[in-house]
Amino acid sequence: MAKIIAVSNQKGGVGKTTTCVSLGANLTVLQKKVLIIDLDSQANLTMAVGLDPDEIELAIADLIDPEERDESISIQDIIQKTGTNNLFILPSDVRLAATEQGIVAIENYEWILANALKPIREDYDFILIDCPPALSPLTLMALTAADMVLVPVQTEYYAARGLERLLETIDAVQKHLNPSLNYHLVATIFDKRNRICREVLGQLLMSFENNLFTTVIGIDTQIRESAAAGEPISQYASKSRSNLEYEELAKEVIQLLSEQG
Repeated sequence: MAKIIAVSNQKGGVGKTTTCVSLGANLTVLQKKVLIIDLDSQANLTMAVGLDPDEIELAIADLIDPEERDESISIQDIIQKTGTNNLFILPSDVRLAATEQGIVAIENYEWILANALKPIREDYDFILIDCPPALSPLTLMALTAADMVLVPVQTEYYAARGLERLLETIDAVQKHLNPSLNYHLVATIFDKRNRICREVLGQLLMSFENNLFTTVIGIDTQIRESAAAGEPISQYASKSRSNLEYEELAKEVIQLLSEQG
């Protein structure tokens, strides 16, 4: 059964979508079958694998929005292949913004995504959910469905200080919806030449020693180039430093989740 990982941080610009697609692609390099889910109406994850959200026929809104739902359409109909072997995507489009406004009126809406994923959990080794940059109803749905929250944290002061609200939300979800949920942080956009980056990384190590991946994702212009090209970094620049870092992160994720059972 697939392990479900919600990639979440309410602060934008911390490498959340990059981490979702790069980790997903590198898990396939390690012989895993992976589904990535775009749960953001901006559809950056969809574009990161070369799909145009304005041209796709079906998207996640067709799965989780009661107003859009067509019972004749299954989740398998919406999932698409990507250009990376064994990497699949449940894409998004702009309709998801309206979906989010409407689902809060539904009783127990937090469980909609978890229930929608049940028919396919046996088909994948990992399911990664790219959450919107907000502590929103969509994010709560992802946290309810997930086995683990992976939190990318940019190594700068304001990004690190913004963790408190997310950790409070994770704690609330643990208590009321998903008691098995746990979290792990990954430091991103790290510049070893920058004193602030080094200090913040040190603070993260002290504060989250047991919940921080050893791998640190450094700053790398090839990551931005790969996003513009619509290809995961493992495909665009497999020998780049950042891709090797994401490969190490993938190994850590596999090890951690195998230990947790």
